[in-house]
Amino acid sequence: MHDFVLKEIINADLNCELEKIGFDKSYIHRAVDKFQYRNIKIYDLVPAQANILKQTALSVGADCATHRETITAKTEKTDCILGGSKSQLYKIAEKLKSQPFGLKILGEKIGYFLIKPQLSERTKIVGILNITQNSFSDGGMYFDYSKACEHLLELINDGADIVDIGAESTKPFSQAVSADEQLKRILPILDFVQEQKINVPLSIDTRSAKVAEACIRAGASIINDVSGLEYDEKMADVIAANGVKVIIQHTKGTPENMQVAPHYESLMDEIYLDLKKRIDFAVSRGVNTENIIVDPGIGFGKTREDNFEILRRIEELYGLECPVMLGVSRKSLLNMPDKDNMTKDIFTVALNTLAVARKVDYIRVHNVKLHKALLTLDI
Repeated sequence: MHDFVLKEIINADLNCELEKIGFDKSYIHRAVDKFQYRNIKIYDLVPAQANILKQTALSVGADCATHRETITAKTEKTDCILGGSKSQLYKIAEKLKSQPFGLKILGEKIGYFLIKPQLSERTKIVGILNITQNSFSDGGMYFDYSKACEHLLELINDGADIVDIGAESTKPFSQAVSADEQLKRILPILDFVQEQKINVPLSIDTRSAKVAEACIRAGASIINDVSGLEYDEKMADVIAANGVKVIIQHTKGTPENMQVAPHYESLMDEIYLDLKKRIDFAVSRGVNTENIIVDPGIGFGKTREDNFEILRRIEELYGLECPVMLGVSRKSLLNMPDKDNMTKDIFTVALNTLAVARKVDYIRVHNVKLHKALLTLDI
């Protein structure tokens, strides 16, 4: 009897795998699409749209899951999960372009979804400079001006692509810091940057439009708003008027209450749709889509289990068509003693290895040197 040997191919270079088995080289570039399978969730279709989508999928050998009452039209809306090879999904996208009920637009979106380019050539390192007295891992270490400047230079020398400067801790149960106090801490650092002719991009971690505007005038080119533009109604206008980049983070609640029994019915759906809503809001106020970076907000209104689910499913956020930043550095999900920053950094690198392998655009970290070493591995 023949002894069959089977092995599943996971995350492999399919061009290379096909070539190894002697497949026709002239056809490999087209064949790859037949072996790459995708599952795409589509939200809020009416029954007519969903039924046509399902029949179109079945017509090319793919499938589409819908609410059980879609066929009877007893449900007003349904989410759908469209699954098939890339080749099949391309065919579905083309067929939808001749269908009614606005499905032409859906077909165009599916087509773009399949070919959207990688947004960054490599993962970039965002070094953290906290000039606070109460940040969760290094509170007070760089509160002194000279120590802050020294650490800024250290982050840059260690290989930071961006330095993120914050004068307000937004750890759980922390209290807001006034705009004037934030500026009192940050502006001298920005003056130092100008004096030293430092050209590494600077991000300002603030929820205040007043702080953002003053820091942009002083040379900052990125604003990192952990509230997702919700804390200060003027923030989006400041970003738009100055044409700078903005990091829009998902947060459930405020630092004062976000870790009081956070709960989600569907974690990744809620994060995805909330970030989409915040992106649309920013664009409606004049922010250029190309200037938006999104962050799922590890530790901001999330349980430890939620944080690890985000890490496992981070690629789902790429459908937002914005670069993605991830910040796990030294956070409580590591379950490490508060004072043991080196051990936290080692575990942070371990988790960020997964992020780098998944092509996350930015990782926000305390220990730049370790992460620069990680990136040189070219995983």
